[in-house]
Amino acid sequence: MIIKKDYDAPQLSKAEVLRYSGASGNTEQKLDELADECIKEAAGRLTYKVCYDIFDVVTDGKRITLAGGFEVESSAFSKLLAGCDSVLVFAATVGVGLDRLIARYGEIRPSKALMMQSLGAERIEALCDAFCDDIGRELAAEGKFLTRRFSPGYADLPLDFQRAIFRLLSPEMNIGLTLNDSLLMTPSKSVTAIAGVTVGEPDLSAVCENKCALCGKTDCAFRSS
Repeated sequence: MIIKKDYDAPQLSKAEVLRYSGASGNTEQKLDELADECIKEAAGRLTYKVCYDIFDVVTDGKRITLAGGFEVESSAFSKLLAGCDSVLVFAATVGVGLDRLIARYGEIRPSKALMMQSLGAERIEALCDAFCDDIGRELAAEGKFLTRRFSPGYADLPLDFQRAIFRLLSPEMNIGLTLNDSLLMTPSKSVTAIAGVTVGEPDLSAVCENKCALCGKTDCAFRSS
């Protein structure tokens, strides 16, 4: 059964907003002030919504099969799912309000539009973290544990697996999140992801390893150190 959750605003990290913006050197103070401006303006325009369900999963080598017959091949993701017989599948969004601000300032103040983009990246990641912590506590009460999350397009998990997630969760109806033919989501500050569910504590690397460690794109500006 698909479950919907609304969240209050997760704790905000301005340091992460600035990291996404690429703030550095002599420009950092001005960007810090711009970040404060964006945070204040966007605060009342953000919503925090998630829909999710837990599905059976079977892994065979790098082939992964979810309940309903959805199949995908990913060596990195199958490694993360070692020991899992089910997965948490979720979609999350912070709503269209930020998209509207980005579009407005893209015309009249591009630097502010870019900072709004960075704020959106921090906000959706914070929502996903809050949600996974929430579900992780629920599962722990049942003697189960949650691995790190994994999104389509990350490492070798194909981006077009988005379509399977949308068919599984119907986020269009549940949280107002849509997917176009180019696999772009609206609102843009949204995430779909999967995390393994284990009985008994998983390998520590499946929980604590740097979330960028399995991705080969080492030149990514947003890569965690």
